[in-house]
Amino acid sequence: MAERKPAKPDLAAVRAQIDGIDREIQALIAERALFARQVGRAKGKLAAAIDYYRPEREAQVLRRVVDRNDGPLSDEVLVRLFREIMSACLAQQEPLKVGYLGPEGTFSQQAVHKHFGHSAHGLPLASVEEVFDEVASGAADFGVVPVENSSQGTIQSTLDLFLTSPLMICGEVELRVHQYLMSRTGRIEDIERIYSHGLSLAQCKNWLRQHLPLAEKLPVASNAEGARRARNADDAAAIAGESAGRVYGLKVVAGPIEDRGDNTTRFLVIGRAAFPPSGHDRTSLLVSIHDQPGALYRVLEPLARHGISMDRIESRPAHGALWQYAFFIEVAGHVDESPLKDALAEIDAFAGDVRVLGSYPVAVP
Repeated sequence: MAERKPAKPDLAAVRAQIDGIDREIQALIAERALFARQVGRAKGKLAAAIDYYRPEREAQVLRRVVDRNDGPLSDEVLVRLFREIMSACLAQQEPLKVGYLGPEGTFSQQAVHKHFGHSAHGLPLASVEEVFDEVASGAADFGVVPVENSSQGTIQSTLDLFLTSPLMICGEVELRVHQYLMSRTGRIEDIERIYSHGLSLAQCKNWLRQHLPLAEKLPVASNAEGARRARNADDAAAIAGESAGRVYGLKVVAGPIEDRGDNTTRFLVIGRAAFPPSGHDRTSLLVSIHDQPGALYRVLEPLARHGISMDRIESRPAHGALWQYAFFIEVAGHVDESPLKDALAEIDAFAGDVRVLGSYPVAVP
């Protein structure tokens, strides 16, 4: 006996159910926004939007979203949806002002949207140094700056700014980066020169060597700046993200063209204050050591003895002393919690200077 095929669902009935769910979702979002206002009232009269923002609380909410997720939507999609809801609720008080390397259309702007949502007010700035300056002066509440790429390594110029800046690291963002070759005409045979950030040119060097070996490669301050320049001539092209192409009216010639399929850039969120633990944190340290045998070992040994995982260590020339070095160290844990708190108390006895650049939530997908 042949099996019966399941009856097709009635399309009108399914759409009616979806409409009902949409009404429930909208009502719940409105209810959440009202409770967010109550949080503001409970905190009393505060000075600005930054006083309402709690990155450790947002990280906890987003981790619970991931823990509850049984599909069919991916963790990344659900995190993005909830991030936008929280961003809109926070913006009821006043949107956060977030500085980033501009102009509009950069990967830094994408990182701002991923971490703060689209309700935050982005401030495009001319350089990473200017992002630090605007946050330090209070003109921006936070800044988002690139610090390393999975294929090109650490962005040393960003690290060096922490040597003299009083700012704190408040968060991190991991952004999957896709590079596209774009031009005004969309024809590869027209291209004689290519504008892009130096790191992006490096991320695509094998593809460029194979497909455009004779084209002039011109580094500029940002990918979006490259796209802005490429829109002015038929023989010019840019390497940038698709969003920059949309902003500056360019056509995709080829892409993605990055040499590594896992090309990812990590950004740091910088601010003026430290925040409490979120339950899954990372701490960045800036350590200057005395010039004596075994000094670095004596700094690192307490971390190992207390079972603390070290994610990275970088040395940079220290300012103000010839042939002296500062070490950027990233470890698991929060500075206010043991065992890291105990290990740092021991390190202080051996190091010339230990500065906590920040303890912040590990990036949520």
